[in-house]
This record gives sequence, C-alpha cells and structure tokens, in this order.
Amino acid sequence: MSDMILHHYPNSPFSEKVRVAFGVKQAAWKSVVIPNMLPKPDLMPLTGGYRKTPVMQVGADIYCDTQLIMLEIEKRAPTPPLLPTGREGEARALAMWIDRNIFWAAVGVVMGALGDKLPKAFLEDRSAFTGRPFDAAALKAAAPMAMQQTFAQLALAERMLADGRPYLLGEAPCLADCALYNPVWFIKERLGGGKPVPPLDRLPLITAWSERLKAVGSGKPTEMAAADAIAIAKAATPEATHVDPDDPSGLKAGQTVSVTPDDTGKVPVSGALVGLTNDRVSISRHDEQVGDVVVHFPRAGFVIKPA
Repeated sequence: MSDMILHHYPNSPFSEKVRVAFGVKQAAWKSVVIPNMLPKPDLMPLTGGYRKTPVMQVGADIYCDTQLIMLEIEKRAPTPPLLPTGREGEARALAMWIDRNIFWAAVGVVMGALGDKLPKAFLEDRSAFTGRPFDAAALKAAAPMAMQQTFAQLALAERMLADGRPYLLGEAPCLADCALYNPVWFIKERLGGGKPVPPLDRLPLITAWSERLKAVGSGKPTEMAAADAIAIAKAATPEATHVDPDDPSGLKAGQTVSVTPDDTGKVPVSGALVGLTNDRVSISRHDEQVGDVVVHFPRAGFVIKPA
C-alpha cells in the first residue's frame, strides 16, 4: 500500500486535526512541510489550484479538505476506528458543526488578539483567501463577540463530557474529538503557549480532555521532500473510482467540471469527472510536473459545476 503523505505546516489548525488522528491510530505517514501562504509551487501542480491546508496524497490520488482526508485515513488505517460503530453519522455531523462554527469563532478570538502583529504579506494572503479585507482593527473590535460565541459553543461540548466520559462519544477518541481539538489547540498554542486561556480557563472538562488528546501524539511521521512527493505522483497510477449514474446532480462520467469550496479559498479546480458518490467528487487532471492525477473533494461544502 502507498504511503499517506500529508502536505501541511506546523501552525495549521486543520493540519493538527489530521495529525492527532494519526496519533489516535499510531499510524505511519510522510510529512511534507509547505508554505503557510502562496506561492506554493510544489503543491499547486498536485491540486490544480486548491490552496487550503492540509492536503493528503496517496500515490497519484490527492485528497482535499479534512472531511475527506479523515475518511481516507479511516479506510487505510482502520484501527482503532475514528467512526464508532452505529454512530458514524453522529461523529461526522459533530465534526461538520465544529469545523463550520466553533473553528471560525476560535479564529476570531485568535486573530482579534494577534491580527495587528502579523506580517503584511500574511494579511494580504488571508484577505485573498477569505475574499474580504483582513482588517486588524475590525477583528480586534469583534473579538469579544467571538469570545462569547466560542465559549457558548464549547460549553455544549463541556456538557457532553459532564457524565464522566473521557471523549465526546464515549471511551475512545473519534472523528468528533479530532475536529474539536483543532480550535481548542489553536487557541491554546497561539495565545496561551499550550496553556488554557479565556475562554478555555472556564471549561475544565474541555481543558482536561484536550490534554488527553495531546498525549496521543501525532503517530509516526517521517519527513519527505516535496520533490519526492511529486515524483511519487508522477510514477503512480490513480486508484479506480466510480460515478453514480443516478446521482441527483445529473452529472455524468467524463464530463468536464469545476469544483470550488463554498466558504474560503474559492479557487475552482477543473478536470474530467471520474468519481461521484454521496460523500465525494473526484476529477482527473494532467500536469506536466506530476503527470495524471485524480483530485478528490467532499460533496458537502463544495460547489460542482459543469465547465
């Protein structure tokens, strides 16, 4: 089986969601460190322009967005499971809520505190990424509301732990725990040097839970050069995929489509449709540097359009 290669950078909170999943599974993986802003010359040939972090590569298959990356990790390293038996939908739904709501509230807390201390180039990059000006003064003014929203939503997770369970859905960490660790880790690391700061200092169960997850580590990473990852993609053949002929979209195999995130980083990636199921869309594309690759995206949160 081909190695799981994670293209990421150390301070990326969504990368931490994946790294802690590797830790839960004690899985081996390859680590390619990428820049935290454009240009990303060794990543764009693989993704066709998708610019969010992280991206996971397995041979000539490129997986975008942690929704899908986590499912691929589950498939390739199934034990211990991230999706508890009989509660798979619950774990995925919780993760989606966390990614779309708690994370962005936590970003408001962190950026409200640090926005005026960040380099100009980073601010310009994130303005292009989000599609709106990165205004440090406005972020600072909005930080109290972001703090309130972060506290209110984390308090719901605190209640889940109030019955004594060690993790959100029971005795073992699952996908939902990995997702929640992302914004909690982001606040602790960027504002507290690893220690709980507001609003985490008012949430003792969440704080203790986060320390349990921190202790699982990040699995067994091995550093890999970006050039080696590109060479692996060029030498590999993408895995077989399937287009559901009865998909409600009406899209057909071989049709040229574009796939674009619906929130931030709205850069369309175009190619021939080679895979379509209820939870993913896959497009085939060619690049001189990497050869023929298939880029995979989740269905939820992405817009698919005929080109």
